[in-house]
Amino acid sequence: MKKRSILILLIALLPLATQAQEPSTNEDGKKINKEKLETKDYMPEIHGTIRSKYEFQTTTGAGRFEVRNARVSFTGNILPSVAYKAEIDLSDEGNIKMLDAYARLFPAKGLTVTAGQMRVPFTIDAHRSPHQQYFANRSFIAKQVGNVRDVGLTVGYKLPTDMPISLEGGLYNGKGLTNQKNAWSKELCYSAKAEMFFTKGLNLTLSVQSIQPTDIRMQSYDIGAYYETGRFHIEGEYLFKTYEDNAFDDVQAVNAFVNYDLPLKKGPFQKMSFLVRYDMMTDYSDAEDTELGDNGKLAITDYKRQRLTGGITFSLSKAFRTDLRLNYEKYFYAKNSIAATSEQDKIVLELMIRF
Repeated sequence: MKKRSILILLIALLPLATQAQEPSTNEDGKKINKEKLETKDYMPEIHGTIRSKYEFQTTTGAGRFEVRNARVSFTGNILPSVAYKAEIDLSDEGNIKMLDAYARLFPAKGLTVTAGQMRVPFTIDAHRSPHQQYFANRSFIAKQVGNVRDVGLTVGYKLPTDMPISLEGGLYNGKGLTNQKNAWSKELCYSAKAEMFFTKGLNLTLSVQSIQPTDIRMQSYDIGAYYETGRFHIEGEYLFKTYEDNAFDDVQAVNAFVNYDLPLKKGPFQKMSFLVRYDMMTDYSDAEDTELGDNGKLAITDYKRQRLTGGITFSLSKAFRTDLRLNYEKYFYAKNSIAATSEQDKIVLELMIRF
């Protein structure tokens, strides 16, 4: 009953969009010219991200070239209170994937209602787009343990307080992007996230999520924080995940890194960044195969491991616009763990452009 009440409340917010006062600024904080808006916004803004890289595994002596992402997105506003986004990746590890496809309403100041296909509000690092990532390869939290895109309804609200606080929460199928047609379920899934900026540069993020991709429900909790001061960005995040009926052992994951920017006055690069990261995860199951093994547990999808990453990033323009990254990843596996083909010690050279 509680989940049904929440769903009814979220749906009830939708009609408010046609009655509320139109905001004077768009999502980027820019002032809206209402007289020219309709003509302008029927021509969407087009953005793209291309990440090309070469990886060489020092343990096996094997290397590969890869176009990790070739994303194209279309965004715009039909009205001052109605926005949209459609994003497709033409090469997500060699596959074409539809990622974002949603409409967003602005019923009142500080309030947003988003319906469609999207990344759900959960964690810090998993919520970053490819062009916003600090390293060539994502953390374990962003790639395996906390990476969730789904179809549903999200409500966001920025509190009118002196200390900036943003709240996001929503209801979703819980089946991911590929099983929408057969996503009928009596149990809704949810995700919620709170971001607090206590002072300039200091952020605390709390998240909770409950999803059920098949027969097993998974409950996740995440706490993360980052601090930006001068040339430093310091970040840490911890995720804890449990499985219904003890179908799998509890999962823990950590991501912590430091980034230091050094401005360059000569040469083609505007700055050089030095980075170091530590991340780890315990044995993990995505619960897509619900057949229990002889030990009464789900099969392991990703084995327990730790990783140290060191890197240098050269930025030809603004950061996260044109970046050349050189990373080295050192993995540490437990005795009974099996190293995946792409999860071994390696050197990574990546060129990322955002347009």
